[in-house]
Amino acid sequence: MNLRTLPLVLLGSIVIFSVATAQPVARDLRYADSTHERHVLDVYAPAGAKDLPVVFWVHGGGWQGGDKSSVQLKPKVFVEKGFVFVALNHRLWPTVEMGAIIRDVAQAFAWVQVNIAQHGGDPRRVLVMGHSSGAQLAALLCTDDRYLKERGLSLAPIKGCVPVDADTFDIPAIIEVAETRARAHGLPLPKTGHRVKFGHDPALHRDFSAVTHVAKGKGLPPFLILHVAGHPDNTAQAQRFGAVLKDAGVPVRVFGAKDTDHGRINANLGVPDDPATVALFEFVATALKK
Repeated sequence: MNLRTLPLVLLGSIVIFSVATAQPVARDLRYADSTHERHVLDVYAPAGAKDLPVVFWVHGGGWQGGDKSSVQLKPKVFVEKGFVFVALNHRLWPTVEMGAIIRDVAQAFAWVQVNIAQHGGDPRRVLVMGHSSGAQLAALLCTDDRYLKERGLSLAPIKGCVPVDADTFDIPAIIEVAETRARAHGLPLPKTGHRVKFGHDPALHRDFSAVTHVAKGKGLPPFLILHVAGHPDNTAQAQRFGAVLKDAGVPVRVFGAKDTDHGRINANLGVPDDPATVALFEFVATALKK
């Protein structure tokens, strides 16, 4: 038997080594004082890790699906570059409302602050990232500090935020665009569209929008906003969010990836010479110097 496939016990959890990469993974660590099956996360770390920067990853899936296991190349690539990589699950809509979902993300972040040093990570150097609905949650966590304050935390440990191809940085805007398009083409309004998912209330739509919470002097981290250049809605949302951050004096780069789509921009992060990957690691290198 290949020794790299043997499980070891680490901090009370099973560590699984990938045959291809000998990459240790502590799976299904519980980040909340509950028995809910979604209140778990995975930690990928190099052997002998100590005081390494941390990537905190939020999966996509329209807030009603997705899983922490859908990380493609990202853990392998980040671990090889000397990072600890954390991927979390959160509860799903419509079982819970949107406020509970973002609070799950904040609670997982709080777990990282307390526990990641035991896995070789530095809780003072965290990069928050996510794809699609996970990008909205990542951006909100990094702009609306109320969710971290509920946990006795601040934005200070977050050294950078990378939302990947979201259309919900400004939720009232995307609702208006989608519903106007449907009416113009004589199509029915979606039964589970953004208006419904974010609570039917315009005040909630604004409150769950990252653009609402950007302001000077809040200590917001720098942002790299990745999006598919060929998608008009996601491009408009990325540019809108980028402009708001820039106006507030927050360092930001908006990068539109060409010749890709919503799934591939995420799946290809980590592929050598992939333009979005190049932009990502340029951003990470700069963010960690500050």
